[in-house]
Amino acid sequence: MFRRFLGSKIQGLRITGLNLEYEGSITLDERYIAAAGILPGEAVDVLSLENDNRFTTYVIKGARGSGVVELNGPAARLGLKGDRIMVLTYVMLSPEEIAAHKPTVVRAADIAKS
Repeated sequence: MFRRFLGSKIQGLRITGLNLEYEGSITLDERYIAAAGILPGEAVDVLSLENDNRFTTYVIKGARGSGVVELNGPAARLGLKGDRIMVLTYVMLSPEEIAAHKPTVVRAADIAKS
């Protein structure tokens, strides 16, 4: 039996833009997704520290070094520019993999400094 665990988390992000006229997703600076091991198109949960919203969408790669954190499509209604959010991925692990699993936790401030 497989169980679902946290795969990666990017914390300390702030929404930099909203784009309602889009199918839906979150655009993230390529540095953030690379550090967290997230692939473009991968499903993520977005958690707001401002309004308790929690939703699932997929990642679009933004320009490296841009700092972009943009909610697109219907998700653009779930936050405001400047809001603090976290982005999480999950992995399915077999019983044999669980003990060795360590999620990747990325702090946006650390990436911005690099």
